Amino acid sequence: MSTTRIKICGITREEDALAVVASGADAIGLVFYSASPRAVTVDQAAAIAALIPPFVSIVALFVDEPAASIERILHRVPIDLIQFHGDEPAAFCRQFSRPWIKALRVRPTVDIAQECRNYHGARGVLLDSWQPGVPGGTGTAFDWQLAPADLPLPIVLAGGLHEHNVGDAIRTVRPAAVDVSGGVESAPGIKDAGKIQRFIAAVRAAGQQVDGVAHVE
Repeated sequence: MSTTRIKICGITREEDALAVVASGADAIGLVFYSASPRAVTVDQAAAIAALIPPFVSIVALFVDEPAASIERILHRVPIDLIQFHGDEPAAFCRQFSRPWIKALRVRPTVDIAQECRNYHGARGVLLDSWQPGVPGGTGTAFDWQLAPADLPLPIVLAGGLHEHNVGDAIRTVRPAAVDVSGGVESAPGIKDAGKIQRFIAAVRAAGQQVDGVAHVE
């Protein structure tokens, strides 16, 4: 049975990190972008990371952050994977001795297959919604039909996902992973444990349907 991996992004509180771990998610996301309502300081991130057990990945999100600043954060926080959300070229992304993924903001004029080739060293591409001047976290979904099949890199699907639409998203795109932030919150940066649990249940149910297995409550 295929398994859609799940990342809960925008963790700002230790109690939310614990709720994510208890839910069975595969990864947490820490946002190092000061303009985001979900941004964390290095000290906050280090305290959160200290609570994360083995085999739950810690992902750092950056938006056109200077290399020296990224290196400083990597020195303080045990980051497993970097998520680049700005206009970083592939050569920049490769320099930090960490696995990485590149976010692409999807609209009809974006050649996703070509972008995958441009960022061929990435572990995958994250497909997010496009909005002028906003690097991510828009809370809106894009047209999933714009995601081509058989891309050369695995897809992480993001953008406006929540418990009520993630099943359709998985059945349409068949991503390797899904990434959610606002869809499991009670307020920006404040996670809701019940929403997290229902989101994960919806992902698991969709995975069973994709594999042709009837979902049993």
